[in-house]
Amino acid sequence: MARMKFVCDAERCIECNGCVTACKNEHEVPWGVNRRRVVTLNDGVPGEKSISVACMHCSDAPCMAVCPVNCFYRTDEGVVLHDKDVCIGCGYCSYACPFGAPQFPSQGTFGVRGKMDKCTFCAGGPEENGSQAEFEKYGRNRLAEGKLPACAEMCSTKALLAGDGDVVADIFRTRVMTRQKKGAEAWGWGTAYGNKEPGSHGQGAQDGQGNQYGKQVQQGGQQ
Repeated sequence: MARMKFVCDAERCIECNGCVTACKNEHEVPWGVNRRRVVTLNDGVPGEKSISVACMHCSDAPCMAVCPVNCFYRTDEGVVLHDKDVCIGCGYCSYACPFGAPQFPSQGTFGVRGKMDKCTFCAGGPEENGSQAEFEKYGRNRLAEGKLPACAEMCSTKALLAGDGDVVADIFRTRVMTRQKKGAEAWGWGTAYGNKEPGSHGQGAQDGQGNQYGKQVQQGGQQ
């Protein structure tokens, strides 16, 4: 059975917020509700990282554990969804979630903030797949159309991965192993010019026959 999961590659995220915009446009999310957001860690400090955060559809979801009316449920694909007709807007899920995924259309106390809203992994809700009622409450059901979530599909650097947990984990694992082999400059001059040695950008690279080129550019382009 598939376990739909998100993975964000912090080494690739460029904080463009394309995933946030794609989510809002795809589902016509109400103003003030951010199903997905980009968070920057150590902002302004050398080595800062950005990650795209939304509901992670936890295997042992704390929101499901604390909901007093059991409005949460899990699909066969492992996606954690909720029924807005059952939700009472108590906000317990927002306190329990470590990712800050549950959102409310209004600020205020219990009974005033409205029904909870969150990322659905583009899987809709309990209404009929593709129906207008489903779209109005939960947005477009892309999974029923055989598509991946809009946020991951629109990610320009493919930092945000979505799909079966085993598949995205394998992709991410391969990336990490490649970086360990190439060094920190995995996407630098060595990638552009074919140099196999890490950390040698600006010092010339080798072609397929082992001939060096590149550093002569700084010397007027003469051999």
